[in-house]
Amino acid sequence: MTQTGFSSRQSSARLQLHPAYILHRRPYSNSSLLIECFTLSHGRFPAVAKGVNRGRSTIAGLLQPFHPLLIRWSGRGEVKSLHAQEAVAPPHELQGRLLYCGFYLNELLLRLLPREDPHEALFGSYGSTLTRLAQGDAVEPLLRCFEVELLAQLGFGLVLDRDAVDGAPLNPFQRYHYVIDQGPLPCDSADPAGLSGATLIGLEKGMFSDRVALTEARTLTRYVLRHYLGSRPLKSRELFRQELISSH
Repeated sequence: MTQTGFSSRQSSARLQLHPAYILHRRPYSNSSLLIECFTLSHGRFPAVAKGVNRGRSTIAGLLQPFHPLLIRWSGRGEVKSLHAQEAVAPPHELQGRLLYCGFYLNELLLRLLPREDPHEALFGSYGSTLTRLAQGDAVEPLLRCFEVELLAQLGFGLVLDRDAVDGAPLNPFQRYHYVIDQGPLPCDSADPAGLSGATLIGLEKGMFSDRVALTEARTLTRYVLRHYLGSRPLKSRELFRQELISSH
């Protein structure tokens, strides 16, 4: 296929309506918004929604995080132009702690997901996580499962079923050090930095037996995510910390 043919087909596809979420938005120019879109078919990209803050327009109210949308855009450059948007369903109602959890998911996608790199399974996982948060499902298991899915989709998948020494299945009664790019290494049972084999096995299955397992799973995913996120802290986590301090 010629490059011209590919561009034409790609341009035609983008004139259709596509499932999407807004990960972030900020004012742009006098009456526009600069939004970061996360779409099913084309991944993540920035777009300008022109004139949506003008007069009595209700469009800006649609272009909010956590709102399932269908959108249409155009443009060959890095920043696209948004042309149409409509709601698929009401926005997910996230309040209090749940709102910060939603911001956390969005920030992970903004920081780690390359632009215009579609991940349909990740899009589905994101949407279902928002739904289950809004429905009141337990927060910690949902976040841990999304983090594991995100890392896997980006090619940084955790090794949670075998040790890094000889590939033997993990022993639920053994403790392990987790080494990035290798996996779990057996360690002394008294080592405070060790993780239970049962925790690692449970994390792979999305099953957590108790609070200790959830705490260890969070320790692991934060350690791995920090490696890929770099030294810049997550704003959503800082905001949540400040909210906890101010509420006491």
